[in-house]
Amino acid sequence: MYPLLFELGPLSIYSYGVLLATAYIVGLQFALRRANQAGLNGQRVMDLGIFVIISALVGAKLMLFLVDIDRFISDPAALMVLLKSGGVFYGGLLLAVPVAWWYIRRHRLPLWTTCDLFAPGIALGHAIGRMGCLLAGCCYGSATDLPWGITFNSTLAAANVGTPLDIALHPTQVYEAVAELLVLGTLLVGERRWRPFPGRTFWTYLLLYPIARIIIEFYRGDPRGMAFDTIPTSQFLSGLIVPISVIMLIYLGRRAAAPDQTA
Repeated sequence: MYPLLFELGPLSIYSYGVLLATAYIVGLQFALRRANQAGLNGQRVMDLGIFVIISALVGAKLMLFLVDIDRFISDPAALMVLLKSGGVFYGGLLLAVPVAWWYIRRHRLPLWTTCDLFAPGIALGHAIGRMGCLLAGCCYGSATDLPWGITFNSTLAAANVGTPLDIALHPTQVYEAVAELLVLGTLLVGERRWRPFPGRTFWTYLLLYPIARIIIEFYRGDPRGMAFDTIPTSQFLSGLIVPISVIMLIYLGRRAAAPDQTA
């Protein structure tokens, strides 16, 4: 693990920041390529992507603050964690979705088709971002004696994000990166083989990723907030999103198949 890549005088370059920036750039470029293939306005899609990135960053940090609000209120110095981490993924998603909806409606872009264009890029970018988590030592797993357990030894990571040192942990960052790549592959294959309708790729992503997240959360070991003091926040949100995604896939699929449905 390499939380700190290098230093240039007073400037410190952290691996997580580099990988997070890479994730956003790669995901956006992927969406732009898909938009060009679909014949959509590339500049509009670029602007939408920038709005989504900014809102995702703000939302992720805001949810990190909310799920651990007692800690941040009691120890203001801990607010530095907000600056050094990307935050909670679902926080970014929950803010980015309404911002994207507003932009799409304002500029009269096709709602579900535009969402479909971005979904694979989100999966790809998230996979890259999780490798940044691995290098930084955040989002770590619980202790394990499995042969693929990973042991961290960076005191900087321990100081920044509380990474346990010299203990074999589940590589949950890798679990999630692999899960996202599998979701990405499923989405791309599905676009070629499944019956197409607007919204299918987007809602399939919102079905598959939460299922994977529910499973991975059982192996996480980092403090990440609890809903109702019983279940991790991300696991709780995943459990809400899965049935909504199923309902939307059924609804949009039936609407697209209706005889009076226009293309």
